[in-house]
Amino acid sequence: MTGSQTATRASARPDAVCAAAVDEARAAILDDHVGEHLGVVAEGERLVTHYFACSLPGYKGWRWAVTVARAPRARTVTICETVLLPGEGALLAPSWVPWHERLRPGDLGVGDLLPTPPDDERLAPGYLQSDDPAVEEVNWEIGLGRARVMSRQGRTETAQRWYDSDHGPKAPISVNAPANARCGLCAFYLPLAGALRQAFGVCANLYAPDDGRVVSVDHGCGAHSEVLVETTAPVDELPTVYDDGEVEPVAVDEVSPVDDQRSADEERSADEE
Repeated sequence: MTGSQTATRASARPDAVCAAAVDEARAAILDDHVGEHLGVVAEGERLVTHYFACSLPGYKGWRWAVTVARAPRARTVTICETVLLPGEGALLAPSWVPWHERLRPGDLGVGDLLPTPPDDERLAPGYLQSDDPAVEEVNWEIGLGRARVMSRQGRTETAQRWYDSDHGPKAPISVNAPANARCGLCAFYLPLAGALRQAFGVCANLYAPDDGRVVSVDHGCGAHSEVLVETTAPVDELPTVYDDGEVEPVAVDEVSPVDDQRSADEERSADEE
């Protein structure tokens, strides 16, 4: 049906009477922002659409479309419809995206509710046997209290997201840490349970930037428990050596004991006065 309509439109020639009804088509537009006539397109036998430019601010590239028709052997046309349509270069609103596809991590606020759909691929019914022993253990410990648990796909997507985040091996703080300062060898690293235990754990170092967060086993930072600061060898202090090879001798006039006594008496007399 669509192909037949397209062929008819491409092969049909505009009806002369309908194509000449430019003024009638313009008058059918009940808006003041109507520009020049852009052309006419044949939609079918005795059925054409006139296009007019739209001068409405903010609607650049849009055009008015007025479809007119006439009955066989009639000399007057009938207005079928008028509509504002986007043309080339028209400013259009982005395609509508469902809310669950627009949602991004961190969008959930205080008091917000985020229900998961019944067919969420990240979840699986709690009564199904899981391939992760830790999931089975938790299920039975709580007496099947959880209606759904994470599926294999959900755990895989979570692991990949964690690994690619700032808590994985490619984080700047991890790249610049010593090569042997990996979380898997740190005393503050608490491994997760189940299948994720092989790749992830929780940092428990108060002074580490990832404290309380899930980190990969090959993540690293400078707060590693086994990181040692390289110490330099102490410098031995050598005894002081005097170089008397450059000592300049100074001649001193000899003073007789009589002159020394006379100088002492003069000083004592001056003090008594």
